[in-house]
Amino acid sequence: MYKFIFSAFGDEIASSLDEQIEVLKKHGIEYLEFRSANGKNIADYTENEAKEVLKKLKDNGIKVSAIGSPIGKVDVNCDFEKYLELFKHVLQLAYILETKYIRIFSFYVPEGEEEKYTDVVIERLSKLTEIAKRENLVLLHENEKEIYGNNSERCFKILSAINSPNLRATFDPANFVQCKIEVYPHAFELLKDYIEYVHIKDARFSDGSVTVAGEGDGRVKDVIEALKRIGFCGFLSIEPHLNNNLPGGGPENFEKAYRAIKKLIDEKGEI
Repeated sequence: MYKFIFSAFGDEIASSLDEQIEVLKKHGIEYLEFRSANGKNIADYTENEAKEVLKKLKDNGIKVSAIGSPIGKVDVNCDFEKYLELFKHVLQLAYILETKYIRIFSFYVPEGEEEKYTDVVIERLSKLTEIAKRENLVLLHENEKEIYGNNSERCFKILSAINSPNLRATFDPANFVQCKIEVYPHAFELLKDYIEYVHIKDARFSDGSVTVAGEGDGRVKDVIEALKRIGFCGFLSIEPHLNNNLPGGGPENFEKAYRAIKKLIDEKGEI
C-alpha cells in the first residue's frame, strides 16, 4: 500500500504566514514545508519566533512536514566549523516546529570540477548526518541546480556512501529536468531506495521553464505511478514556482498546481 500526504511551500502562495495558512486550509492541506514567512527565511528565525509560528499553525490545524532549510547552499570551501553553528540552530528549530525532516543541499562546487570535490562533499554531509542522527532527525538531500548533487549519479554517490536512515532523498523532478537529466526511469530507478520525500513541480527541457505537474518533461505521472508500485508512504510537497511563468497571483497559481497533481494521482481528482 502507498500513502500520499500533501504538503506545500507556503511562501509560494504569499509571504504572509496568515495568507499561507488561509490558502492551505481552503484546499484542505494540513501540512506546510516551512521555508520562509513574512519575508524571513527559516534559518533566520529565533527560537521564540519559531514558537510563535508553531502556535499559529496549531491554532489553525496545520503541521510542519519539513524545514525547507538553505543548509548546504553555500560554497563547499566555506568555514565549515562555523557553518555547523547555523546547522545546529536549524536542528533546534525543527524540534520547536515538531518535524523530524530538514531539507538540505550538497554545496556549490566549481563547475566542471564536481568529481574533484566528491570526498569533501561526502565528508561534510557525513558530519551533518552524524549530528542529525544524535538528535533523531532526518536530513533530506534535494537534487538542485549548481550544487554537487545536481544529477542522479552524484546524488546516488552521496546517499550510497553515507548509507544512513538519517540522510534520505527529496526527489525533485523539475530540478532534474533543468539539469538535463531524464527523470523517469533513469533518475527514479537509481534513487528509488533512498526517496523519502517528493517535491511536486515539473519543467521543460527546451527552456527550463517550470510548469504544473504533467505539462513538462518530468514524467511526473510516471513517477507517481512508480511511487505507488514501491509502496511509498510520505509527503508530496507542492512547490509550484509558477508565479513568473503564468498569469495570476500566488494563491491562484497554487490552486492550478494543486489541481494538476490531484488529477495525475487520480483522473477524478481523488486521492
